[in-house]
Amino acid sequence: MNVILIITDTMRRDHLGLYGCERVHTPNLDRLAQQSCVFENAYAASFPTVPNRMDIMTGRFTFTEAGWQPLPREATVVSEVLGAGGYTTMLVADTPHILANAYGYDRGFAGWEWIRGQENDRWRTAPADPELPAAPEKLRNPAVVKQHLRNTWHRKGEEDTFVARTMRAAGDWLAENADRDFFLYVDTFDPHEPWDAPQEYVDRYDPGYEGDRVSYPVYGQADYLSERELQHLRALYAAEVTLVDAQVGRLLDRVESLGLADDTAIIYTTDHGFFHGEHGWTGKSFIWEGGYRDMPLYSEVARIPLMIRMPGGPRGERRECFAQPPDIMPTILELAGVETPETVQGMSLVPVMSGGRDHTRPFAISTPTLALAPSGGRPTTIVEGDWALVYYGAPDGPLMNSLTRNVDDIPRHAVGAPGRVPVPELYDLKHDPQQKYNVYEENRDIAVKLHADHVHFMEELGMEERYLDQRRQLQADTILGGLFDQHLG
Repeated sequence: MNVILIITDTMRRDHLGLYGCERVHTPNLDRLAQQSCVFENAYAASFPTVPNRMDIMTGRFTFTEAGWQPLPREATVVSEVLGAGGYTTMLVADTPHILANAYGYDRGFAGWEWIRGQENDRWRTAPADPELPAAPEKLRNPAVVKQHLRNTWHRKGEEDTFVARTMRAAGDWLAENADRDFFLYVDTFDPHEPWDAPQEYVDRYDPGYEGDRVSYPVYGQADYLSERELQHLRALYAAEVTLVDAQVGRLLDRVESLGLADDTAIIYTTDHGFFHGEHGWTGKSFIWEGGYRDMPLYSEVARIPLMIRMPGGPRGERRECFAQPPDIMPTILELAGVETPETVQGMSLVPVMSGGRDHTRPFAISTPTLALAPSGGRPTTIVEGDWALVYYGAPDGPLMNSLTRNVDDIPRHAVGAPGRVPVPELYDLKHDPQQKYNVYEENRDIAVKLHADHVHFMEELGMEERYLDQRRQLQADTILGGLFDQHLG
């Protein structure tokens, strides 16, 4: 069986019609869902962009052993395993961070194509000083926005957008290789910011707007935006989502027109979401000049879309089991009939789809890397049943000693309060799906269980003791006393 993996970066689950959204237009992904098995409880594992791709390429929960970094040379990756199994493998991507600066996520593919120009990709050099779309203090990094404007300066229409170029290149490759057993991995950075969908897409959601176009918003508290600006920010993102849907639809149409649908599995997913004012924030972490701090991974960021179209498999059916990015590699290998190597920690979802098993694991863990020292204070989200625990880890000394390249490969100090971390947060997802009310104090027994489960899981993964030790103690707030301002107010 052929396999196509499609990743669209920063796609919020709650902006897709297939998950109940009525505001944003996504007919093509909704159509794919009708032909697929849709996973209701898919969650990010390693966060953000690059760690997520490492999870997918290796089938491992790499937050226990790696961070935002090049693909380790010693890692066993899905492209190499499939290549050894007789498959022709191809990567088509416009996501810059997995390819630039020798990050090496093209490794093992028989061919690969990088569609240049996304975000801070050092591609074009003119014009020297393009005009910013908004006041610079409203943009996360004005220099990156100017680089992006240079990269898109000669764009004439939708066909020149990055996602259109990427999906077209993928379709062209399919046309030339349709007679082979193949694995095609398509990775587009859209709908990640900077948001620059053609104006007709924006007008669908906010016609007539004349204010600042905050296409690359500050990562932090949302109070730098007026309500009207925040409304337009949401429209810019919704426009990107609809643009991505349209272009993914063109690739799906190409699969049909080439006669590949009957023997080609299609997997669609993303890496994480984005806050558009929820919890008082924009972005997915706190970023300021020279500094970085993780935001808690609430549902808007941690819960992700995932669907798998399997020839002869379920169509339009839903599965409630937990699924995470490390499960994608063993799923691909089982679909392809290639043996899964022992290095893989994820679980194939094929038995769940075919009815041979009704679950994978009893919980999901979403987290930035825990394989850095110091790392106490990094928020890990554990979801089990109707409960979500946000646990920050025990303190392991000053939290200002490590560097991170999250979320754009620009080095910054990972900052926290020296020697102290926030109290844990526990949310009842059944009655509080927006995670507004921390009920940790009233339900410590539940928090203790979720915490113990996550420690045991990381022990099973073989996490080094020097990192695991930072995760063993739940009640760091009792020892340290008090809650510090997690919003950097």
